[in-house]
Amino acid sequence: MEKELLLNLPEDPGVYLMKNEAGKVIYVGKAKVLKNRIKQYFTAVENHTPKVRAMVSNIDSFEYIITDSELEALILECNLIKKYKPYYNILLKDDKHYPYIKVTIRDEYPRIFLARKMLKDGNKYYGPYTSSAAVREAIDMVSKLCKLPTCNLKLPVDMGKKRECLNAHIEQCTAPCVRPVPKEVYRRQIIHACKFLEGDHDEILLQLKADMQKASENLEFEKAALLRDKINAIYKIEERQKIISDRQADEDIIGFYRQGIKTYGVVLFVRRGRLIGRHSTVLDKTGEIDDAQLCSEFLKQFYAESEDIPKTVYTCYACEDEALISRWLSQKSGRKTVVKCPVRGEKKRLTDMACKNARQNAVDHLLKDSSKNVPKSILELKEKLNLPAIPKRLEAYDISHTAGHDAVGSMIVFRDGKPAKSFYRHFKIEKALGGDDYQSMTEMLYRRFRRAKEEEEEVEAGTLKNPKFLPLPDAVLLDGGKGQVSAISELFKMLDLDIPLFGMVKDDRHRTRGVVTVHGEEIEFLKTSAAFRLLAGIQEEVHRFAISYHKKLRTKHVTGSVLEEIEGVGAETRKKLIRHFKTLSAIRAAKKEELYAVSGISERVAENIYKFFHETS
Repeated sequence: MEKELLLNLPEDPGVYLMKNEAGKVIYVGKAKVLKNRIKQYFTAVENHTPKVRAMVSNIDSFEYIITDSELEALILECNLIKKYKPYYNILLKDDKHYPYIKVTIRDEYPRIFLARKMLKDGNKYYGPYTSSAAVREAIDMVSKLCKLPTCNLKLPVDMGKKRECLNAHIEQCTAPCVRPVPKEVYRRQIIHACKFLEGDHDEILLQLKADMQKASENLEFEKAALLRDKINAIYKIEERQKIISDRQADEDIIGFYRQGIKTYGVVLFVRRGRLIGRHSTVLDKTGEIDDAQLCSEFLKQFYAESEDIPKTVYTCYACEDEALISRWLSQKSGRKTVVKCPVRGEKKRLTDMACKNARQNAVDHLLKDSSKNVPKSILELKEKLNLPAIPKRLEAYDISHTAGHDAVGSMIVFRDGKPAKSFYRHFKIEKALGGDDYQSMTEMLYRRFRRAKEEEEEVEAGTLKNPKFLPLPDAVLLDGGKGQVSAISELFKMLDLDIPLFGMVKDDRHRTRGVVTVHGEEIEFLKTSAAFRLLAGIQEEVHRFAISYHKKLRTKHVTGSVLEEIEGVGAETRKKLIRHFKTLSAIRAAKKEELYAVSGISERVAENIYKFFHETS
C-alpha cells in the first residue's frame, strides 16, 4: 500500500471498503477518523489477530466515503454490508422479515390483516410474531371473539351486495356486508379486538362469562360450551404469553452463546410487558473478536432492516458504540431508544435467560449438523412434511374392532427409520363405544400422553429410571384421514402439545396414498421415493400390530380365557362359569346376584366379574 495514499487520508468520519485483486469488497468498516482507522491495518501488522492479518494480506486496494457525522457513517456501513456481504465482516445467517398484525383503524370500517412490514401509515401494528402461523392463529382467535369479518370484502363499498355466509349464519360474524351495523358498534368491536391484542383480556373474559351464564340459564348448553371453549382458549394464550414487565414495556432482550468460531444469538421480543416470541440466529467468524464488538456488529445488522424497534434493548454484553447505536435506533424508531447492558437485578436475569436460550440454540444446531448420518428416508420425510426437526422418533397409531365390539388401539415407534418394537404399546379401548374410531383414537392418545406427563414428573422426582412413554415423538402419524386428524388436533390443543400431526390416507385399493395435514391438505409422495416407502412401511406395520392384538383378544373371548384377566378368576373358576352360563355373552349379561349364585363363586369375585364387563368396557 503506497505511503502517500495513507498519509493523504482525510481526518473526517466515514466508511471504508477493502477490496481484493478481483475488485471484490471483502470488508466494510466505519470510522470516526478515517485516517487513523485505515492506517491501523497497515502498521504493526504483527500485533493484529490472525483474522485481521489474513484480511490485510488479501487487500489490493481500498476506497472510502466521507460522511458528515459518525452516525451517518454507521447507517452507511449497515447499508453497504447488506449490499456487498463482505467475507471478513460478521454476517447474520438470516435476513428475516417478521410478520405483524395490522389493524386499519384509519378506515371507516377497520379490518385486521397479516402485514409483512410495519409502515408509518397511522394504522395499528402488533408484533413482531415469529411465524405467519402464529399471526393467523391470533387473527382467527380475535375475529371469532369479537365477531369480526375475516373475508376479503371491502367495507363499506361491498355492503348489501353479498349473500349471508356461513360465519354470519352461525353468528360468528356481525356481517356488516349483509346487514346494517352502525359505525359506533363496529368501532367498539375493533376496540375490544385491539385490547385483546394488547394483552388486556379482562373485559372480554367478563363478557364471555356473563354470556355463558346466560346461555346456561336458558338451557342453551351447546352455546354455553362454545363460550366455555373460548374462555379456555384465552387462558391458554395468557399462559403462553409470559409476563416479563408490569410496566407494559416494549423491550428486546438479547443473549449470546459463543462456541468456537461461531456465536449463537437469541432475541426475546417483549411487547406491552409480555414475552410474545423469540428469534434465533448464528454469526460466523466471531472467534477472534471481543464481546463488545460482537454485540455492536449484531445490533447493527439485526436492526438495519427492522421496522419495529422497542424503547429499550437489553444486551448480555456491554456494547461498543453503545451511545451511537442508541442514537441510530432512536432516529429509526422516531422515539428515544436506549441500548443497555444490565449487571444486576431483574433485567440481568432476563439477559441470562436469553443466553440460556442461545445455548440451547447451539445444541439444536449441533443436532442438525449430525443429520449426515440420518437415513435418506427420514431426511426426505422431514423435507416433505416441513417438520421443524429431524424426526428421529416417529409414532403411529391405529384402531381395530369387530363391528364396534372389543375395540383395541395400537402404538408403534420407528427410530431412525426402523421399527423399535420394545416401545410398541397396546391399549384396550375402555370408554369409547359402538366402534367410534374418532373417540377411540382420542382415548388412546389421551392415555398415552397423560402417562408421559406422569412419567416426566416421576423422572424429575428421581422415582423412575426407565420410562415407557418417553421421550415424546418428533411427529405423530394416524391411520386415518381428516376426521381422525381433526379430533386429535383438538386433543393436542387441550393438552398443550406442540407435536406435528398427520393422517396416513389410503387409495381405493387400501394402499398408502399420502398424508393429510391438520389443515386438511393432502401431501402426495413420489411412489419411488425413500420417504414414501418408509411411510407405507409404517402404515402397514401399525395396521398389522393392531390386527394381531385384536385377533388375540378375540380368541381369548371365544375360549373364555379373557375371564382369567379378572382378579380372583382362575382356570377352575372359568370352567365353572362357562359350564353354568354356556357362553361368554351370557356371563357378560349376568347380574351380580346371578354370578354369586354359581357354586364356588364368592361375593367378592362376583363383584369383580360384574365390574370387569360393565365399568371398563
